Amino acid sequence: MTSTPPADGGARACPGGLTRAFAFLGKRWNGMILGTLTEGPAGFAELARALPGISESVLSDRLGELARVGLVQRTVREGPPLGVSYQLTDRGAALLPALRALARWGDENLPAEASGGR
Repeated sequence: MTSTPPADGGARACPGGLTRAFAFLGKRWNGMILGTLTEGPAGFAELARALPGISESVLSDRLGELARVGLVQRTVREGPPLGVSYQLTDRGAALLPALRALARWGDENLPAEASGGR
């Protein structure tokens, strides 16, 4: 990415890939769920505990969305007790360097109050 004005004198535009990435990862909870899964597979209840403030229905919706785009894999564990776990796919794991860099940038540049104390 550069900050050079367009050669044709046209209007500036954010690169399409960056626009799509922030539209998806910027959707409330998506990035945080992915960030939580960087530590390895987790069950639904564990994810809910790790993300205070998220409702079970929103968590379920977001996990389904992340699975549909191929970033998260849902695995059913045979019981008893029956269980479900979620983990990053290879495509999801490809985000790890970017997520780590964003986390480091946030730690270094944003006060805790900027995120509501989280």
